[in-house]
Amino acid sequence: MRRSTLTVRAAARTEREAGFGCRRRLAGPAVPALLLVRGWGVVVACLLVLGAAPEAAAPDPTAQIKASTDRVLQILQNPALKGAAKASQRRAAIRQVTEEIFDFNEMARRALAQHWRSLTDEQRKEFARLFSDLVEQSYMSKIELYSGEPIRYPGAKVEGDLATVSTQIITKNGTEVPIDYRMLKRGNRWYVYDVNIEGVSLVNNYRPQFDAIMRSSSFDGLVKKLKDRIEELRRRT
Repeated sequence: MRRSTLTVRAAARTEREAGFGCRRRLAGPAVPALLLVRGWGVVVACLLVLGAAPEAAAPDPTAQIKASTDRVLQILQNPALKGAAKASQRRAAIRQVTEEIFDFNEMARRALAQHWRSLTDEQRKEFARLFSDLVEQSYMSKIELYSGEPIRYPGAKVEGDLATVSTQIITKNGTEVPIDYRMLKRGNRWYVYDVNIEGVSLVNNYRPQFDAIMRSSSFDGLVKKLKDRIEELRRRT
């Protein structure tokens, strides 16, 4: 447990030093990874949003988030998918269920804000795809560091087709790390469109940084930044 915690903190330091944490920039505009708030908070946030079990009817949103956790844990604990040699298969299995719970198109739209309206349909598709790749490449390896910390589900606030599911991860020293999932209902399913870790929204963290790049450069410039960052993360893993 101690070793895993140190590993997560080291990963967070690496991201910050690379210029992709907490709005720090390299020379010129940079596309940061998701704000690294607290090591285990990020790990569990990724763990929860990157998996979901199919449902025949619309479940309670809290139940759906819990089902997401259970399914990803099954993948992580599967002996046939353990080890570095199985990393690509393991991550593909997690990625396969990602789109069942996480609405990257909605998340990308909110992160790009007013600039979304100026994009063509093809540009929107490209940006949503790159955005999902960025989140995956930034945090897939960190998901694998999860080592059984207790997770609580205090409940959810539901208002029509919108919901906020509250969860808490309990660290080794008993600290409660709050992680909220903002969801919207479409048909018979709830989809996550934002994650709030200790009061910090993933979407709100990206929005001003994407805005700065769009204003100082262009959509093509933003796409290049995203592609460069994704490629850099792939080389690391």
